[in-house]
Amino acid sequence: MNVAGPVLAPARVAPAPVGRPRSANHHGSHRHLLTKDAFAVPAEVNAIIVPTARPTRYLEHVVALAGHHRCTLVVLCSHHASAVAATALAERGGVEVVAIDVADVPRRLLPQFETTAMLRGGRFDRRTDTSLKRNLGLLVAAVSGWERVVYVDDDVVIPRPDDLGTAVGLLDTFTGVGLSVGGYPDNSVVCHAYREAGGDQDTFIGTGALAVGRESFASFFPNIYNEDWFFLLGETGLAPSAVTGQALQKPYDPYRDTMRARTEELGDCLAEGLFGLLDAGRGLTEADAGYWRWFLGRRRRFIEEVIGMVVDTQPDGPAKDRMIAALKAAGGRNRLIEPQLCVDYLTAWRADREVWRDHVEDACRSHGDRPVPALLTELGLPHHYRPGATTAPETRARYPVVAP
Repeated sequence: MNVAGPVLAPARVAPAPVGRPRSANHHGSHRHLLTKDAFAVPAEVNAIIVPTARPTRYLEHVVALAGHHRCTLVVLCSHHASAVAATALAERGGVEVVAIDVADVPRRLLPQFETTAMLRGGRFDRRTDTSLKRNLGLLVAAVSGWERVVYVDDDVVIPRPDDLGTAVGLLDTFTGVGLSVGGYPDNSVVCHAYREAGGDQDTFIGTGALAVGRESFASFFPNIYNEDWFFLLGETGLAPSAVTGQALQKPYDPYRDTMRARTEELGDCLAEGLFGLLDAGRGLTEADAGYWRWFLGRRRRFIEEVIGMVVDTQPDGPAKDRMIAALKAAGGRNRLIEPQLCVDYLTAWRADREVWRDHVEDACRSHGDRPVPALLTELGLPHHYRPGATTAPETRARYPVVAP
């Protein structure tokens, strides 16, 4: 590839809305890669999986969702969240629940990923447990024999609960089906600032509200920002994915401190770079060192462009200062990213996909068709369990309470 700058085919995107400038250094939307308005026959939701780190009151909506769909609620807890409190809340709602404090999860239960090891202890180390929780949810779903599950974040609201049934109804055709996220936009810090300064910025689907089927359990969430975009990718491109229904993201402050922008930058660069290739009708295998050298320069120009837009459009004051500080933090972290790091990360990611696939297959072979609490106990996974109103009588009789 020409390291001076590859020529990308024009992205297949709609014209920018009137009054919204479109940057030559950035693709503001990847929605054309998704199928929308597909016909679906609603199907049964087997489980709703919720990674949470917030106080228990943030789970009230997902407990109601699980009650509506008469499905199991899987709650993966850390920080301010507690498996004991989550279990009690679900029990009051008559919902079958499996709640896990992830700090108690034995290390052997999940494989060691090269994508994590190569960044550990360095500037690009992501010290969160979000991906761990999502992968643990996949493992629980796989060994439980579930066919259709939905990830819902604890700060996301689903106004029409039946949208989840429609989403899982599309899983016979699509690998992942996301709800269209409204409310507060779900973007990186850099893309938030671009939108607020007037740029044409869209959102994509993600695990804030994402239905996945059994075939998808062989994919995994790397420990990096935009881990859900990586989950939706196959070896060469985006797995068949669709969007339907609506979810509402609760507001948050993306500029509260500069660390958020720093920790997002590598994942945002990798994901935007890969999806930029897909926008141009090209494959992931074209992401070589020459491509990343070109893309990283383009990304740096984009961040500088957004800083200029913020300076020109935002009123002076603390909010503007925090936006600029966050953008400068992202730009500084970007300058530490070398093209070879991007190549090496993708090599490790492909290897980790094989590791995860083998791990899930081994776990499923080792554990037969038994009630969920029995399977989790057999796995050696500490958990809290309460049956719900729809739990099978034989399971209710045998496993009225399972706790560490």
